[in-house]
Amino acid sequence: MITVRSATFKDTKAIYNLIKDNSEELIPRPISHITQNIDRFLVAQNGATGEPVGAVAYDFLPEIGDPQRTSIEIQSVCVKAGMRGCGIGKMLVEAQMARLLPLEPHQFVVLTFAVGFFEKLGFTTVPKTALMHKLYIGCINCVKHESPFTCPEQAMVRKV
Repeated sequence: MITVRSATFKDTKAIYNLIKDNSEELIPRPISHITQNIDRFLVAQNGATGEPVGAVAYDFLPEIGDPQRTSIEIQSVCVKAGMRGCGIGKMLVEAQMARLLPLEPHQFVVLTFAVGFFEKLGFTTVPKTALMHKLYIGCINCVKHESPFTCPEQAMVRKV
């Protein structure tokens, strides 16, 4: 049985490894970043072993001059190899969004290669130019791609 819970400092190394093991799809995160933002992570825990088998994080993307239009980016959705396709990613994303809904965000945002997965969760594809605040805050320092506009990830949103 898989349960979703808030991450603790004990989960830092497991989260780091889950992200690293999904490095083709995810931006790497140093352990220090995970530790500093541990309160933004949820983990999926295997009830039989106690092992974290998935993780998800979030970040705020405030709209300059209009805090009521703040977007929340769902980040680092990852599931251990061999356990993908069992609904764990869906559990994590839905739990993270439910956790954040009381903040009344304008929308949820993802940049992803897993378009079909997020479509099933109600996200729709938008042009990257619709998320310029995300591109400026996060993508501008990406070490994987020369430009946010040459990156093959798709921008998607889910309105609240």
